[in-house]
Amino acid sequence: KLNGDSKTLYPDPASRFQPEGPHGPSQVINPSTFKWSDQHWKGVGLDGRVLYEMHVGTFTRQGTWDSAKRELLELADLGITIIEMMPVNEFPGKFGWGYDGVNLFAPTHLYGSPDDLRAFIDYAHALGIAVILDVVYNHLGPDGNYLRAFADHYFTHRYVTEWGDAINFDGEDAKNVREYFIANAGYWIDEYHFDGLRIDATQNIYDTSSPHILYEINQRVREKGVNRITYIVAENELQQMELVEPIEEGGIGLDALWNDDFHHTALVRLTGRNECYYTDYLGTPQEFISCIKYGYLYQGQWYLWQQKNRGTPSLHLNPASFINFTQNHDQIANSAHGLRLHSLTDPGNYRAMTALMLLAPGTPLLFQGQEFAASSPLYYFADHNHDLAELVFKGRREYFKQFPTIATPEIQARLPHPAKIETFNQCKLNFLEREYHAKEYALHRDLLRLRKNDAVISVPRLGGIDGAVLNHDAFILRYFGDHEEDQRLLMINFGVDIPLSPAPEPLLAPPKGTEWEILWSSEDPRYGGGGTPSLLTNQNWRLLGHAAILLMPKNLFNIYDQDALLL
Repeated sequence: KLNGDSKTLYPDPASRFQPEGPHGPSQVINPSTFKWSDQHWKGVGLDGRVLYEMHVGTFTRQGTWDSAKRELLELADLGITIIEMMPVNEFPGKFGWGYDGVNLFAPTHLYGSPDDLRAFIDYAHALGIAVILDVVYNHLGPDGNYLRAFADHYFTHRYVTEWGDAINFDGEDAKNVREYFIANAGYWIDEYHFDGLRIDATQNIYDTSSPHILYEINQRVREKGVNRITYIVAENELQQMELVEPIEEGGIGLDALWNDDFHHTALVRLTGRNECYYTDYLGTPQEFISCIKYGYLYQGQWYLWQQKNRGTPSLHLNPASFINFTQNHDQIANSAHGLRLHSLTDPGNYRAMTALMLLAPGTPLLFQGQEFAASSPLYYFADHNHDLAELVFKGRREYFKQFPTIATPEIQARLPHPAKIETFNQCKLNFLEREYHAKEYALHRDLLRLRKNDAVISVPRLGGIDGAVLNHDAFILRYFGDHEEDQRLLMINFGVDIPLSPAPEPLLAPPKGTEWEILWSSEDPRYGGGGTPSLLTNQNWRLLGHAAILLMPKNLFNIYDQDALLL
């Protein structure tokens, strides 16, 4: 008898598989029959983390774990070390982003069998790639959610989320609700060997009790992954540093936070638009220097768009605690046409921004296809029943009205319907573009190899980088290693060519007894650039426009094999 109903059959709330979707019967799965080969896998350390956000349904034409597995060798060769897999628990319909999932323990039947997912992760580990799972613990989807049939206390009206009722983590009968979600976090680590989690919208996980539910989730993940490095990432719109502060200092103890501030200032610089939630960003050199050195730009200051203070101090955190990106699923889709960033700006500045993100000490994240300038857009798509689909589309149009450019009638009329199959299909990647866009692919490959192999750039450290503004378009970043000669100089110019004369900036000066030599340039012809002339003309600097140039001391350059850095 379920909550007063003794006749209706419902799927198991902890179902391990729903072969007919969330409304169908639950299938018993025995996880012990899969033969793992990753017994010696230890995970990915702090210095080697490069994330790759993947939506399995659009990553390949087939949209399965098996077809995605066949691309893992290519990702490993590119330099990806962690796949951040968008939510895969069961959801209604034939396609969706996964954030409206309802069966938290059941990997969706749309992508294959549970063992197909295990085989994907097992092979990733064999190639040196960790896999973390995007989980949604702030709400459940509106269709196929039968938890209320089992108990009334899974949800609460005391808090409001954008997507429906909040989860009851601190109200009446919350103990069993908490254990349901804590068990789910551990389940993915234990039965599927995921290497950690990316926790969606933690600002909407409401809990006034102690310890906080995120603390307990963190503890369960570490327990289940005791013999390997686990990695937990949070999305947090409020920019709350306690999420990643050490447990012994009163924090939650997670590993990293998505850095929207870096994305927003980058988009403003490259597109010239700072409407809506980009209002508080100007894309200035100082914003980039501060992002690179300190993570978030807003650490408690007044935030005009929200009309309140935003963030808490993070000056004390290692830069690797912040995940920097110029594209992700939300931000690409939160545009009129779902276009990738390379389509919205000029090639030179796009290469320069890519270099900034991939060479900075923060942890970089690429969205699938970004590495080869994918032409496929990313729209929001969700295959709901007709009535719900129309409500979702209406809500989507209303959301876009906060952007003055997208609120215009001509753009509103062109917004793709999330429930149409063609909306979904247009988002699938075409891997032939690795060849068609070989220059963009080479750019990302070489930068990731440089990031991995250069002894100074490869080690993110607090206080290991400084910067200076040259003018309203250009700035420099100076990297410092353990020794005097372990220094690099990254020069970024988003504007026109700059003659730096005079040049009264001490960060420009080379280490004692050396001169600067160009190690890498975004204007290399193999990336589609126009070539890189000497930076020094009659002993004065001349900085190339729309370019990023990395320098190293000349006395070291002779003992460095530049090609080896890119192998």
